Amino acid sequence: MSRIGKLPIAVPAGVTVTVGDNNLITVKGPKGELQQQVSPGMIVKMEDGHLVIERPNDEKDNRAKHGLYRSLLHNMVVGVSEGFRKELELVGVGYRVSNAGNILELSLGYTHSIFIELPKEIKVETKMERNKNPLILLESCDKQLLGQVCAKIRSFRKPEPYKGKGIRFVGEQIRRKSGKTAGK
Repeated sequence: MSRIGKLPIAVPAGVTVTVGDNNLITVKGPKGELQQQVSPGMIVKMEDGHLVIERPNDEKDNRAKHGLYRSLLHNMVVGVSEGFRKELELVGVGYRVSNAGNILELSLGYTHSIFIELPKEIKVETKMERNKNPLILLESCDKQLLGQVCAKIRSFRKPEPYKGKGIRFVGEQIRRKSGKTAGK
């Protein structure tokens, strides 16, 4: 039995989970609504305030998907009740960020500014304080979408190992390398 897959998912108050036809799971809560299509072989049911996922047999495909669908549904329940939050910081001289609604403007040392339109499901906030690195605060109920947007923003200027400049998550440790002169 899958260690992750057999764990029940606690559904907090204010969150409703509906198992539709063809195993379409809909989770509604105060932060939003999410849907996930679950493999037809999996059995999803509500038991006294907990969501339980069972697999029909021990075939390799069903064993692989058991923990996966449990994790996806758990992330949906946590997302619509509490939400997810990511913080990115821009490290580098002259790096700036601003937003107008859901359009993010990044100045990352290129000859041009980068404009990126974020999905409507993501709330964005930017902070620029004197003598501190600029911050991008992203919030959403969809963990997968939030991670994908963070990866896209980070790809514009990944942290480099010599000076540590670039876009990184707050608290992320960058593995630093010494320059040419350290070899002698």
